[in-house]
Amino acid sequence: MDDPTGHLISFEPDSPSRQRVRHAGGGENGTEGSPRTDDADRVRGTALDAPARAGVYEAIHLRRDVRAEFTGETVDESTLWRILDAAHRAPSVGNSQPWDFVVVRDPDRLAAFAAHVAEHRIAFRDGLPPERAAVFEPIKIEGIVESGTGIVVTHDDSRGGPQVLGRATVPETGVYSTVLAIQNLWLAATAEGVGVGWVSFYDPAFLSDLVGLPTGIRPIAWLCVGPVREFQTVPDLERFGWRSRRPLSAAVHHETFGTAD
Repeated sequence: MDDPTGHLISFEPDSPSRQRVRHAGGGENGTEGSPRTDDADRVRGTALDAPARAGVYEAIHLRRDVRAEFTGETVDESTLWRILDAAHRAPSVGNSQPWDFVVVRDPDRLAAFAAHVAEHRIAFRDGLPPERAAVFEPIKIEGIVESGTGIVVTHDDSRGGPQVLGRATVPETGVYSTVLAIQNLWLAATAEGVGVGWVSFYDPAFLSDLVGLPTGIRPIAWLCVGPVREFQTVPDLERFGWRSRRPLSAAVHHETFGTAD
């Protein structure tokens, strides 16, 4: 996975145990994929044991959209591969696996994207009513440079061919599949003590050009990924008063929408 040229690296699925590594500067190299464990593909019982179950729920509850807590260190290669492997194991409509992951570490490319995002942050702030602008002002929206690693998650709507099983009447399930890969990545990173921050203040065309996406491949997310000092116990948007969490009871309906019990 190391790239001595300093170019970004794109990981594409090839087989369960091997992946192609495409360098932005050209060429492909075969490289071993993420570490495999025998029990990863073994048929399990109906439930994890109690400690394992607790770990899954702990990661879900601990997960945060990280902005200001990155240590400045770079996530190590083996941990990054484990996180990407978790993402690549996400479910997908018709087993289409429409995602790819472009790993960005070049300082100039990180700085260019950070400057672009800063412009969009200002534009958003300037369009807010004064009272909302005041609430928004102290909220940090990215850790692009501080994290040291960006993962651009992309979506290929043509992946899987012209007849993707399960997508005929709900075409959005393709993008939903890519988002499931992001959720897998996020939870695996949390379990590793690695923070993830999803950046969405950008022009998709700019990001596509920045990482050299071919026609038909579109960016779904820029994820800032790196070790963190801590995970905040309360999400930033709640801490800063932007929006409170909605209770579960308000989101659950029975039989028909609007029926709470």
